[in-house]
Amino acid sequence: MRILLVEDERAIADFIARGLTEHGHGVDIAYDGDEALHWPDVADFDVIVLDVMLPVRDGVQVCRILRDQGVRTPILMLTARDAIEDRVRGLDSGADDYLVKPFAFAELLARVRALTRREPALLGASLRVDDLVLDTTTRTVARAGGPIELTAKELSLLEYLMRHPNQVLTRTMIAEHVWNYDFDSVTNVIDVHVRNLRRKIDGPFERKLIQTARGAGYRISGRSNE
Repeated sequence: MRILLVEDERAIADFIARGLTEHGHGVDIAYDGDEALHWPDVADFDVIVLDVMLPVRDGVQVCRILRDQGVRTPILMLTARDAIEDRVRGLDSGADDYLVKPFAFAELLARVRALTRREPALLGASLRVDDLVLDTTTRTVARAGGPIELTAKELSLLEYLMRHPNQVLTRTMIAEHVWNYDFDSVTNVIDVHVRNLRRKIDGPFERKLIQTARGAGYRISGRSNE
């Protein structure tokens, strides 16, 4: 998934971004409130991780403005303040969840995963297409009951495909959700990752799930997506 991280302390921002990237997510970083408001016009994000204490505009102001502008992206607020009134103020501004610093990185990942499952169609920890199952909590994949080893980026690519079964996803859409703003979409990196993913997911099986929509992009389809 693609995540917007808004954090003015660069050491913290680099640490969080590195961890998210290692788990296969595309991460863009904003270092102040005004920059944060600019990013949703540039790209479509799956989650916004928003620090409260920011220069120019604080996170609560940013969250309120984004909601007033109709941005419905799930927002996880980060803050060193743990007073109840501060958390209430953040949630009342439109945030979906709240995490107090310092936090365990594993908890941040769990909160992000939970926010992406808020849509009714995505509730639950598992995604399933035909006999392929991806557990978003353990980040494990199995087909016909057999485990499949994927890289972090392959996992993110597969998750994006499985969250949109039977839909053709263009290379641009894939780049925007699985990579980040600096990604060079002119390269064949996406095609290489899809080819590697197809080899692992479909290679040993007669029924192929990952399909190429010639001239358009890729989709994943099976007999049942329930």
